[in-house]
Amino acid sequence: MPVEPVEIKTITVLPGKAKDGSRELFAEIAIRAGDLVSIVGPTGSGKTAFINDIEVFSSGDTVTGRTVLVNGEVPPDEMVRDPAKKPIALITQNTKCLADLTVQEFLEMHVKARKIADDSRMEKTIGLANRFTGEKINGTMRMTSLSGGQTRSLLIADAITVSSAPIILLDEVESGGIFKDTVISSLKENNKAVIFVTHDPVLALLSDRRIVMRNGAVEKVLEPDGREKEFLSRMTWMDSEISRVREKIRAGELIEDEVQGQ
Repeated sequence: MPVEPVEIKTITVLPGKAKDGSRELFAEIAIRAGDLVSIVGPTGSGKTAFINDIEVFSSGDTVTGRTVLVNGEVPPDEMVRDPAKKPIALITQNTKCLADLTVQEFLEMHVKARKIADDSRMEKTIGLANRFTGEKINGTMRMTSLSGGQTRSLLIADAITVSSAPIILLDEVESGGIFKDTVISSLKENNKAVIFVTHDPVLALLSDRRIVMRNGAVEKVLEPDGREKEFLSRMTWMDSEISRVREKIRAGELIEDEVQGQ
């Protein structure tokens, strides 16, 4: 029987401790459907550890000591252990697939694991993935031959169409070969709660909240509430121009005449 997506109203992160053992100062961080939350901070500040705590539904048993609740309660064991019932999709920086399967075989395996009867999900997943990357994917390609951008695009599309996971965790979505603005738009259209680690200023500005990490702990939570809208508009334009030129270079085109004509 197909497994219905778990209804997640709220994911709540309760404080743990910094690397020096001091207590984190926030009371709680609540994440709901449709929220777009970025995690920023210097390298080694604990950004990845934060999303890992959410992915494993930590209960004070990780190095950070944080506790993660679902709808205000400790999640049931089957939600944590059963892949068909887990409401979270984690896509990390290390996306290289070791299984020598075709894209079609990989998706078929996941569809079966999720107990989904709708075979059209595989075609939808590949179609969506191809909206996220300029390097087109087809079902006969082997997972081991995909580039990092192709693999990440496929996994994000898979999280949306096959996992139907209400919570998406992304570690560095801005990697090469991905149209990050299209990814974010698609995630928002599907009402996902998205928590992502980023060093990209545009992605950080696009988020509803920014969790600032330092020394392994949450230092502050920023809620711009529209105050950065004008600056975001300028940054988005600059970023789109850089992306456009990047794609021209990747396609082997010259841009000299275009630059001189401006």
